[in-house]
Amino acid sequence: MGKKGGKRTASNRHEFDLAEQMNPSDDTLSKISERRKRSRGKRGLGDSDEEELPQDADANFEQAMGEKILKEAKLQRLEMEREAEERSGVSRKGSSSYSVKTAITNAAKKSAKDDSDSDEEEARDGYVEDYEYEVSAEDERILQTFLDPNAESKSAKTLSDIIAEKLREREHVQEDFDFRANSQATAAATGLSEKAVEVYKQVGSFLSRYKSGSVPKAFKIIPNLSNWEEILYITDYDSWSVQAMYQATRLFASNLNAKMAQRFFSLVLLPRVRMEIKFNRKLHFALFQALKKAAYKPGAFFKGLLLPLCQSGTCTVLEAVIFSAVINRISIPVLHSSAALLRLAEMRYTGINSFFIKILLEKKYALPFRVIDTLVDSFVAFEREERELPVIWHQSFLTFIQRYKHAITKEDKARLRKLAVKKGHYLVGPEILREIDHGHSRGEKPKDDPQDKGAFTSMKIVEDVKDFPPVLLMDED
Repeated sequence: MGKKGGKRTASNRHEFDLAEQMNPSDDTLSKISERRKRSRGKRGLGDSDEEELPQDADANFEQAMGEKILKEAKLQRLEMEREAEERSGVSRKGSSSYSVKTAITNAAKKSAKDDSDSDEEEARDGYVEDYEYEVSAEDERILQTFLDPNAESKSAKTLSDIIAEKLREREHVQEDFDFRANSQATAAATGLSEKAVEVYKQVGSFLSRYKSGSVPKAFKIIPNLSNWEEILYITDYDSWSVQAMYQATRLFASNLNAKMAQRFFSLVLLPRVRMEIKFNRKLHFALFQALKKAAYKPGAFFKGLLLPLCQSGTCTVLEAVIFSAVINRISIPVLHSSAALLRLAEMRYTGINSFFIKILLEKKYALPFRVIDTLVDSFVAFEREERELPVIWHQSFLTFIQRYKHAITKEDKARLRKLAVKKGHYLVGPEILREIDHGHSRGEKPKDDPQDKGAFTSMKIVEDVKDFPPVLLMDED
């Protein structure tokens, strides 16, 4: 048997239309107050309870709160209407209900657009292609002149090569023997049981066709194993799908320490990302997300991904642009970014380093003076460079001057000005000179410093540590 009174109808729930709720009249406020009183009585307040409650105070409080909420709603409505008028040019002289509906519709569209923009750009085929830098063919040709000509012969070892060499040394077998082809040989070489080897071979087969959903539990415990590198070798991680690589990056970045995560990033994730970019000329969305997840360990991200990429001497412009887009979309602590800038400045210049220097400088960190001085020395060293410098180098130089001109010493500014005159770009160079000549240097007072004005000189506060009250660190017994 149902409750007395039945269900509430739609007319009871929405008695007032949207325009009336946003701009209520006195009759509407009185109806709302009467309804709240009836609802309190239905919840079990008896006559004795109602006599004890200060009805006048309660009514005044509710009315004040209602007016406050409605006032905020009015302000929001006016703000939404104003934004709608600025976007569509609709006059506020029209209908009030129309303006409210239009504003709400436009706000909903804008929110949906922002949500879609906040998500990473995924193309129809699953590849990310919307990068922020476009490098001309001439600039790319100049960048190629700074690459290491012997870098192609220096093939980087992957995790499979390292584990295979260890197993061959342990078993003393021929060079071309593949342990993954024989479960008994794999079990004997790794010290695992044949059943465990078969399980992880099946896990690897599952991950090679994985798209979405949960992963096997046997895969989730791999980061907690001491011989996780050999387990990954058994699963044949080179054949994993890109979605499986993303799930693996999540697991290893969360469960491994920084040193082990760095090893996973440099030996497993980085070769897979570079291979994907090389063969497809773009990066899959899942691997782009994996790079972002790798930043969960910022130290391992720089030491395992960015710095090895620059030190390889084979980093292409497309790889630099994609990694720069990843760094631009993540938040990295200032100490890790400062250490990365220091390493990039001290590293042998390959032309690609300017991408990463520029993107890190644009994050506007409060860099230590040591990093700034090192960057100054690295830029000044190009004064003796005879090759033509790429445009991205001039852009990174301009970004450095714009962001940190007040933290550079006067002597270093003179050196940088000489560099800008000698090696400056015809478009970027004048802007660099203007930034150097305007603004104070390190250790100098800014021209608009309030202490330079007489009205504020007498207001200088002098603190005496002897006047400070004692600070109790813990309660004494």
